[in-house]
Amino acid sequence: MFGIRRPLRRAVSLGLPTAWGALAVTYKLTCPPAQQQGLGARIVTSAVFFAVGTGLVVQVRRTLLRELRQARRVAGAAQSALLRPLPPRVGGLDVAVARLSADRGATVGGDLYEVVATEYGVRVVMGDVRGHGLSALSTVAAVLGSFREAAHDEADLGRVLRRLDRALARHLRERARDTSESSGVPDTPVAEEFVTVLLLEIARDGAVRALNCGHPWPYLLRGPRVEPLARADPLPPLGPFPLPPDLTATPCGALRRGESLFLFTDGAAEARDARGRFFPLPTALSDAVRHHPVSARHLLRAVLAALLRHTAGRPADDVALLVLQNGRERAALGARDGDMTGTAAS
Repeated sequence: MFGIRRPLRRAVSLGLPTAWGALAVTYKLTCPPAQQQGLGARIVTSAVFFAVGTGLVVQVRRTLLRELRQARRVAGAAQSALLRPLPPRVGGLDVAVARLSADRGATVGGDLYEVVATEYGVRVVMGDVRGHGLSALSTVAAVLGSFREAAHDEADLGRVLRRLDRALARHLRERARDTSESSGVPDTPVAEEFVTVLLLEIARDGAVRALNCGHPWPYLLRGPRVEPLARADPLPPLGPFPLPPDLTATPCGALRRGESLFLFTDGAAEARDARGRFFPLPTALSDAVRHHPVSARHLLRAVLAALLRHTAGRPADDVALLVLQNGRERAALGARDGDMTGTAAS
């Protein structure tokens, strides 16, 4: 059915402008008023051609908008398949996540995230691919696909990061080769391509370890206090530079019951208002938890609302926000929960 409809729609979209053009030419060649040189005849002829031209413009515009909407639906479906809805609870952690696009018409961005429960604890990745569009989406697919396998296979967090680095390098080489074959020019450099990546591991006892490649450090919320999870200088982003030989994860203390981690991409930290002022993310977090403990979902909604107010609903860059809250009772972190199939909070 759909295979028949698409050629039919394309034939109609091409046939109507052709018919309008043929009508204008026929009028000019055969209609007696079009052969006259008087003022009235000229006005009638101009009106006919104006109507035909307007019809052509309207039809072309409708065709382009229809194709654009179809492309957005396909791109949105592809990104939704990659950034799967996160369950509301993973390994004893309450989870809430939200994505915000800088362009209302854009459905493809470079932000990535995933939370998985493994035998080594809960492992988390958040990253930001340079750029937008299909090239960024393919890079997101390469990095996420590697993480989803390595998080379960590798006991050491550093080896997980090396797997991501190799997957990204392989993807960029293949993309450069495909580009050179299609364009007929030598391999294009990929040195400007990079991905910021934050890896977290939250063990069964709540101990947190991290590896950071150029990504903003998350905030740790302990009661009314808001502080960076770590202050160590991050490694360079993946892509431009090789990883160092020693990849020892940074110890970041423990995530105790009721405490939260707030992860974000730089689109949140660098969001500006109309006067050019940066979004005060720590202040928004403090305001959200000032008077009483809040759930992961409430915290996410409070910060998201503050961000939208600050940017008047129009952030200049894509934004991803992720909240992890230690909501365990008796179960240790990393245990398999029974509600792993829930709907993602947003």
